[in-house]
Formats: sequence, C-alpha cells, structure tokens
Amino acid sequence: MKVNIKKLNDRAIVPSYGSEYAAGADLYACTEGEVTVAPHQTVVIPTGIALELPVGYAGLIYARSGLATKKGLAPANKVGVVDCDYRGEVKVSLHNHSDIPQTVSAGERIAQLIITPYVTAEFAVAEELSQTVRGAGGFGSTGSK
Repeated sequence: MKVNIKKLNDRAIVPSYGSEYAAGADLYACTEGEVTVAPHQTVVIPTGIALELPVGYAGLIYARSGLATKKGLAPANKVGVVDCDYRGEVKVSLHNHSDIPQTVSAGERIAQLIITPYVTAEFAVAEELSQTVRGAGGFGSTGSK
C-alpha cells in the first residue's frame, strides 16, 4: 500500500519499519533538541509529517516496547488514532510513567504507526437486543470461577 506523506519540517524523518515483517512503522521525534518529560507528566512531541491515508484506513499510534520498558514513555492516550481525512501534523502525546525525568532526543523513535482497515457502523436503535450466555455480565464476568 502506498501512503503519501508530507514533510512539514526539514528535520522530519520518514516513518520506517524495523524489520521485514514489522507491523508498526517507527515514528520519529522532530524537535529542535532534547525534550525532557517530567515524572508523571505528558508532553506532545511533533513528528514533522502529515499523512494521506486511504479511505477506509486509520493510522493507530502505539507505544514502542523498548521506549516504554526502558524509559517508561508511552502514548498518554494509550492508542492514538489518525483518521483518513486528517491532514495535519502527526503528534505523539508521550507520558512519563516513571518517577524520574526522561529525555527524548531529536530523531529518536517515539512510537509506532500501524495502518489498519476499519468499518464504519450504522447504528440502529432497537427495543431489544439478542440474548447471549454472557448477557449483561460486565467487567471480570468471564474470568475463572
């Protein structure tokens, strides 16, 4: 699949896959220099790129396991969503889950982008819903007994 990107900054790095079968393409920090993220704080990091995703696809922004494990930095909203009609700069809200300040360097890989198809539902109001074994069982209702 071809996805057009626009570099909004000369320092922007085109997303890239770390291996032949990687599902996520790395997104890179496009900053003037280092950015410090205080403990338990969130900082919005620009990538310097905009995307043109095909209709019917979304870009999902996930944590990079190495950054999350080693520095405690992960997207604040857990999974960011880039809609196919969005043409603005892709930014990542990084949250520092650790108790010490963490630094993000210019050009550092900060998140990963997975491009996936989606379905747009047509919601219909109904008087009743079909019955299931689970029924209205909520959080934890399907765990071991």
